Amino acid sequence: MRARQLLWPVYFGLILAAWAALWAIGHELHGFSGCGPETWRALCRPGAADLAYAPLAAMWALMAAAMMAPTFVPALRGFLDLPAPAGAPREAAGLVAGYLAVWLGASLGFAALQRGVAGTGLLAPDGRSLSDPLTAGLLLGAGLYQFSRFKSACLSRCRAPLSLFIAQWRPGPGPAFGIGLRLGADCLGCCWALMLLAFVGGMTNLLFMGLATLVMVLEKLPEIGRPLTRPLGFALLISGAVVALGALGG
Repeated sequence: MRARQLLWPVYFGLILAAWAALWAIGHELHGFSGCGPETWRALCRPGAADLAYAPLAAMWALMAAAMMAPTFVPALRGFLDLPAPAGAPREAAGLVAGYLAVWLGASLGFAALQRGVAGTGLLAPDGRSLSDPLTAGLLLGAGLYQFSRFKSACLSRCRAPLSLFIAQWRPGPGPAFGIGLRLGADCLGCCWALMLLAFVGGMTNLLFMGLATLVMVLEKLPEIGRPLTRPLGFALLISGAVVALGALGG
């Protein structure tokens, strides 16, 4: 019981640490304080064309921890509510590790993608798109994905993790890690297109990232998420169309 009580402070502490790091990076980028070590200085300019891959991957990993770990809270709470030993702290730690491992892997892919885009000169120092066609494409793509069957299937499983817990639970952190991988894959299937909108809002824009996190958290809640998904898709499509028409008009 005591270990369970400690799990939540540790979990939320990691989330707060990731947000604090992102705030510090944005603080550095806008010149409010002197840059520290070389690696930290590199993180302060995620849109630079000459940025090494490792700092960029670290930046995406921080974003994943800050934005996606909060969306996992309902699933983790449901797991901990299961009768012992299913919801034991060791198993819960394995579950979280599996979930975050998927997003760590995705961060490596996002970083590789961004490095390629940054080389074309289409990104500002904060990672924000400087190209109206790129911005429109990201918004339209994310909007269309909101209506896809694949996203709908992933969301359905994210909103009802209890069935997966019951069907696949085995004793020990190893099996829990496997369940975490499954849940992480479903979460990635739900949210990858929305995460790519960081190129629209900027990778150091905490207001944008906070709003995106809130949207992704709400979308996974059955009562709120079901009526939210399609209107969000329409809003993204309209935004993308406005940007595209503006680019054509310019």
